[in-house]
Amino acid sequence: MAMKKILLIPIFSVFLISCNQDAPKDKLITVTGEIPVEEIGISLIHEHTMVDWIGADSSGYHRWDRSEVVERVLPYLKKAKGHGVQTFFDCTPAYLGRDPYVLRELSQKTGLNIVTNTGYYGAVEDKFVPQHAFEDTPEEIAKGWIDEYNNGIDGSDIHPGFIKIAVDKGDTLSATDTKLIKAAAITHKATGLTIVSHTGPNAPAFAQIEVLKKLNVSPEAFVWTHAQGGTPEGYIRAARQGAWISLDHVQKTASKNSKKPGRIAWFVTRLSKLKKEGLLNKVLISHDSGWYTVGEDNGGDFRGYTDIFEHLIPALKENGFTQEDIHLLLVKNPQRAYAVNIRTTN
Repeated sequence: MAMKKILLIPIFSVFLISCNQDAPKDKLITVTGEIPVEEIGISLIHEHTMVDWIGADSSGYHRWDRSEVVERVLPYLKKAKGHGVQTFFDCTPAYLGRDPYVLRELSQKTGLNIVTNTGYYGAVEDKFVPQHAFEDTPEEIAKGWIDEYNNGIDGSDIHPGFIKIAVDKGDTLSATDTKLIKAAAITHKATGLTIVSHTGPNAPAFAQIEVLKKLNVSPEAFVWTHAQGGTPEGYIRAARQGAWISLDHVQKTASKNSKKPGRIAWFVTRLSKLKKEGLLNKVLISHDSGWYTVGEDNGGDFRGYTDIFEHLIPALKENGFTQEDIHLLLVKNPQRAYAVNIRTTN
């Protein structure tokens, strides 16, 4: 009997090790392939390399020179990498300047993990929604997005790592916006991709959350993008339901055409409030910066991706934020928010 016990212990241990090795790990899908989500490091979750404002009926690869775009964007990405950035989420959707080939080249030249998306942008009165989507059902729209996930974007071997949609700012969702969030829910349940929705105020955020719940998708799968357009009370309510609060327009100085001052102090106040409420673990931050503007000379003005590191983080530390808090915002929360994982209400 003693010998049997001695033999059983190592066999059982080997069994446990084998099971642990075979257990599936959460992943992130980048433009150069899948990586374990634990490896994403410091992440900027809402940025842009290029945008084409002409509209869905006219935009396309013929509109820009890829080598010119890469040359213009490359120094800004290298500077971000110099601040420790390892993963960069490009939030430009299809029909608004998304180019997976440009993103892959930028990833290869910088060593950054770059993530692109599937989905349609329904804000700005649907200017960037392709014509077919107005007639298609949510299921038909989702079929195309799921196909990009499974088979690659535009015939390439580059796959999306999240779903990017947008809705208008009204208190109720338009028919098109409702269709897009439903299509996103269907796509999420088929792929596990996170839903990132350009939203703004409280009302459309909660309207989308309700649509997701009715379709059995957890708010854990939803990123309330441009939440700075909402209120702290709205953040708290949404975060406690599981949604991600994305405060994603960090900048030291106001944009050229704005009369508003820089907003570092505003972000410190909002983040301090969420920390006090014990909800910092549901917050994402980024710059919403860039970008090469198609049709403008040399891509027009460009805002870099470093204000978080050069201005916001020092201000947060002056206001009691620890390195652990910063790590949560820039590493741990992106890992949890963007891991490919189906999240339902059951």
